[in-house]
Amino acid sequence: MASLQHLSSSIITPPPSQLRSRFHSRRRRALLPSASANRESPCPQQINIAISRRQLIGGFHAAAAVSLSPLGSKALAADEPLSEWERGYLPIDPGVVLLDIAFVPDDPSHGFLLGTRQTILETKDGGNTWAPRSIPSAEDEDFNYRFNSISFKGKEGWIIGKPAILLYTADAGDTWQRIPLSAQLPGDMVYIQATGAKGAEMVTDQGAIYITSNGGYNWKAAVQETVSATLNRTVSSGISGASYYTGTFSTVNRSPEGNYVAVSSRGNFYLTWEPGQPFWQPHNRAVARRIQNMGWRADGGLWLLVRGGGLYLSKGTGITEEFEEIPVQSRGFGILDVGYRSQDEAWAAGGSGILLKTTNSGKTWIRDKAADNIAANLYSVKFVNDKQGFVLGNDGVLLKYLG
Repeated sequence: MASLQHLSSSIITPPPSQLRSRFHSRRRRALLPSASANRESPCPQQINIAISRRQLIGGFHAAAAVSLSPLGSKALAADEPLSEWERGYLPIDPGVVLLDIAFVPDDPSHGFLLGTRQTILETKDGGNTWAPRSIPSAEDEDFNYRFNSISFKGKEGWIIGKPAILLYTADAGDTWQRIPLSAQLPGDMVYIQATGAKGAEMVTDQGAIYITSNGGYNWKAAVQETVSATLNRTVSSGISGASYYTGTFSTVNRSPEGNYVAVSSRGNFYLTWEPGQPFWQPHNRAVARRIQNMGWRADGGLWLLVRGGGLYLSKGTGITEEFEEIPVQSRGFGILDVGYRSQDEAWAAGGSGILLKTTNSGKTWIRDKAADNIAANLYSVKFVNDKQGFVLGNDGVLLKYLG
């Protein structure tokens, strides 16, 4: 695979016709197919309902408690607590997979939600209601974009998708400008992080990392070669499964310090990168089953999910190959993502509506039944802050944290 160095400043201004690329899904569906494709989509009136499920059930319990006998009151007190999540209903077609969400830092009520089928939704009330957002510069060509990632720093924001598209805003999303990209970009863009002052960091599924400081008109390569080229040089170094590497990441996650962890497409090993390193560093997996996803804990350590529902936490903080398994009630369904609300509290989500919670930094987990009756896979857990969180899934499923 060719070096990335010659692309350091070349991702600029090709004709739009060169942007075409194969359109395929980055994320695989979890273990079960969704059963909700034929479910009726919510009517518009449902979107603006102000009374939450928690308020409705809470009111019922309060009223019931007045008339219950002592025995009945005791039974009611033994009931499981109400869920900390409720489902939001979105004005989108069934079958849309939600992929990312972000809010304007200076205005936590203003945010954007991305997904497949060219889905961009906007909220101005903290995620209680959502409306479709039209961006003319993203509708000029006959493409059905899959919007993969969004990020804000101050009022500056970025959106990337596939086929290759890059959008930039300097006014908190009121207007979006399309930034041209080179047809020589190695791989599909899968992640972007706003860094401020017209700056951003972008990652492709072949391991290219680019940095811009002028609003996306010029980019500098942060690594010297693709991951395939790195593995071709290190295949004899003991990385199990490197010879089967197909050249793409299945997942990639960034820490607040700018460190990355990515999972190979087959899940047989993982890679890390720290700012200043010229190449990605491959690592053997320390578990028998293939890796589903990896990410960063709030304390700087790593979490690791394996296919079939296993969850592992690294021993200590930082980059390591030492992990220990944590028992979870996944019912055999795959866990797909973990999101931290605080250093102690985190949530894990996965196939067939699995939702798990820890309040002791991951030592033990309990199951939340909020999504038990939702026939969908939950792909992503995002906490904007300690009071604002969301779980994203397929078939347009969005859960909102109630606290």
